Amino acid sequence: MREGPSGPFYIMKWNKLYKYPPSTRSLIEGSRHYDVSNEILPSVTTILQNTQSDEKKASLSEWRRKVGENEANKIRDEAATRGTAMHEFLEMYLHGEKLLDLSSEGQAARGMARTIIEQGLKELKEVWGSEVTLFYPGLYAGQTDLCGIYSGRESIIDFKQTNKPKKAEWIEDYFLQLAGYALAHDCIYKTCVDQGVILMCSKDGFFQKFTSTGKEFTRHKHKFLARVDQFYKKKGQK
Repeated sequence: MREGPSGPFYIMKWNKLYKYPPSTRSLIEGSRHYDVSNEILPSVTTILQNTQSDEKKASLSEWRRKVGENEANKIRDEAATRGTAMHEFLEMYLHGEKLLDLSSEGQAARGMARTIIEQGLKELKEVWGSEVTLFYPGLYAGQTDLCGIYSGRESIIDFKQTNKPKKAEWIEDYFLQLAGYALAHDCIYKTCVDQGVILMCSKDGFFQKFTSTGKEFTRHKHKFLARVDQFYKKKGQK
């Protein structure tokens, strides 16, 4: 149930410069795909998940072994529920509305969303779109949390929840995800998105901001394209 707008914490301008396409999502062989612009394309996350390093796969398997399959699934599902609720609160805020969720997960997510708003969105000055579909013709598609002008740069912004604080070196795939969205945005709309921003809050309210800009973000774009190439080679396609 929605309540009326309660007023923004920061002044931001909506500037709908670009017409983002409609899309539908589906699972193909257990992996997320998007039906967009008359193409069925693998999602950015599908590509990244299917091209994880052996080291990362082994680390995840070891963690699941240590905590047990049931506990691992419980932690995963609770994090997914909390993350979805947090994203919903943030989306409603960006549209000047308020979402009421009285569940325990909803209350936790509300606090996390408020932390991101207060500490992370003050540098957001212009919004092009929220929860919009982006696609690179013939290669991939995905849905970004936010795109616009952040700290004076054309940016792709993503909201993340976490069970515990992260280090930048642990979240390279998050940067690659943003790089993929930026490449798609540049391809379709002839922009020059040169910054990826991750606004993260832990379940106990610890806020972190990670950014990749300029040459570093260009390197992330190159790395993502290499993963796309790897993905299609595994599929036996060009």
